[in-house]
Amino acid sequence: MAKSSLNIDEVESLCAEPDPSTRDYISHHTMLLIKDPKKTLDFYTRILGMRLLFGVDLPAISTSTFFMGFAKAEDIPKDKAKTIEWASKKPGCIEFRYEYGTDTDESFKGYHNGESDPRGFGHIAVCVPNIDDACKRLEELGVEFAENPKQGKMSGPAYIKDPDGYWIEICSGKKYREDLTGII
Repeated sequence: MAKSSLNIDEVESLCAEPDPSTRDYISHHTMLLIKDPKKTLDFYTRILGMRLLFGVDLPAISTSTFFMGFAKAEDIPKDKAKTIEWASKKPGCIEFRYEYGTDTDESFKGYHNGESDPRGFGHIAVCVPNIDDACKRLEELGVEFAENPKQGKMSGPAYIKDPDGYWIEICSGKKYREDLTGII
């Protein structure tokens, strides 16, 4: 096994104080390419509880893009222009990009999920109030697990796969904090 070339104690010294001009920056979204928007939109709304914030069809580049996130229905403006402005300030969104035809092209095998070799992008994470309850519900819905700790004996997060094979970490904020506090 390889040894880390980074001593965790030196991490803070490697990080600069953010420039004041960046104080209003947010981590807005991560973009994932998807094969079939019908499957993806269903999964992220029905299974994970996200909402479609807005979608845009871009026929000039044979693409549609869908921005999704966790939001209350009443918080999403009804006017499309106001919705886009509101969503542009919402952190933690996911942009799903569909390139026309990938859903009907039988030779298209899908996109790289980042978890198989060669590894790169890893996963997104969703914090839930109770991992056991969330995993039970996900199992009942037939969701594919990449890693599923035994019910009632959670020693860490679970990982599920979306319709494109992307991994999603299911973690509990409380359990996550307890685990990290035990390591530090």
